[in-house]
Amino acid sequence: MCGGPRLTGEVAVEGAKNSALKLMAASLMIPGSTRLTNVPQISDVDVMAEVLVRLGARVVRSDHELHIDASTLTSHEAPYELVAKMRASTAVLGPLLARLGVARVALPGGCNIGSRKIDMHIHGLETLGVEMELEHGYIAARVPESGLTGAHVTLDFPSVGATENLLMAAVLARGTTVIENAAREPEIGDLAHFLVAAGARVDGIGTSVVTVEGVERLEPVEHRVIGDRIEAGTFLVAGALTGGPVTVTGFGSSHLDIVLRKLADMGCDLEVGEDRVTVRRDGPLRAVDIQTLPYPGFPTDMQAQFMALLAIADGGAIITENVFENRFMFAGELARMGADIRIEGHHALVKGVKALSGAPVRSTDLRGGAALVLAGLVAQGETVVGDIEHIDRGYERFVEKLSSLGASVSRRANVSDFDGIC
Repeated sequence: MCGGPRLTGEVAVEGAKNSALKLMAASLMIPGSTRLTNVPQISDVDVMAEVLVRLGARVVRSDHELHIDASTLTSHEAPYELVAKMRASTAVLGPLLARLGVARVALPGGCNIGSRKIDMHIHGLETLGVEMELEHGYIAARVPESGLTGAHVTLDFPSVGATENLLMAAVLARGTTVIENAAREPEIGDLAHFLVAAGARVDGIGTSVVTVEGVERLEPVEHRVIGDRIEAGTFLVAGALTGGPVTVTGFGSSHLDIVLRKLADMGCDLEVGEDRVTVRRDGPLRAVDIQTLPYPGFPTDMQAQFMALLAIADGGAIITENVFENRFMFAGELARMGADIRIEGHHALVKGVKALSGAPVRSTDLRGGAALVLAGLVAQGETVVGDIEHIDRGYERFVEKLSSLGASVSRRANVSDFDGIC
């Protein structure tokens, strides 16, 4: 790709990756056929579909729709070769326990951006009565003959994965389950609304205290996945980097409140609608500090994109990463392009430079890879981004969408690199 063109135009985002994957897992709890619409065509969805098939479900894709028939499940094991590709595969743990009473799930993989401890998953499910063991790299879990029992669970940290697993398991447990300090991400709300449509009884959706009254059974449902707020934020940063105006549609703008505030603080002009945002910038970017926190705080999945933005802002800024300890891995690649970044523990000190320089770089993870592509949009000369299989995990038609906005970006025939045409 070659930096320089000012991106302009309109781009629509796909369904949220982090919602679609959990909805697919939740479909295992329904003895029937579930229809999901607005499902992104990304590699993570392909991996989750293979997990479901291995468990005995029938999965049929039609464009952006998935038909999942989990009438009969033939296995309770999510194997390592699949879970290692994507940490979200552990989301099948709660559904399998609720549906079959037994589960064997490999310890998670995915992007190498943190330890992915699942202590809270294990503790929470044990509180519901699950017997858990860690053996040979797998979580082996079994429900007692009396079944899952509702309980009061307080999470040490508002973990998205733990909240989702507990929510799904509690839906088919006997009695009442209360989850305190629950994660509040919009994708969890989407999962809860899906479960309610299928017959679950869930109160406190979108709050830090979720109450679930167990039911005996869920019924087939049709559900539309919410728009991907992180994809939307990525394209808004692309517009802020190059000047815009860029309009991003197809997502709930309220899901990006703090991201939009930070863009405004950096000198961007925003027009905000219910399901769309337009960003433009005519003056210089101003440096602002960023601190990632659970929702509604600044999302860790937008930290890398903002580091690219801050790399060319006036002044210095501190980025504090509070969610994943290894999420600064891509900073070294951004520094190869001339960025002035110093890492001190979970802080990144970013001093803006006048210009970035095109260079060969490598994606280290999903969001870091996207951020390197964004940096290439404003770098002088050609940038080649390798290992883009990370980007394919979460962005559908990334090159095509950037090109539609005027970016000079292409994909090499061997699909392992983004390339530039100058």
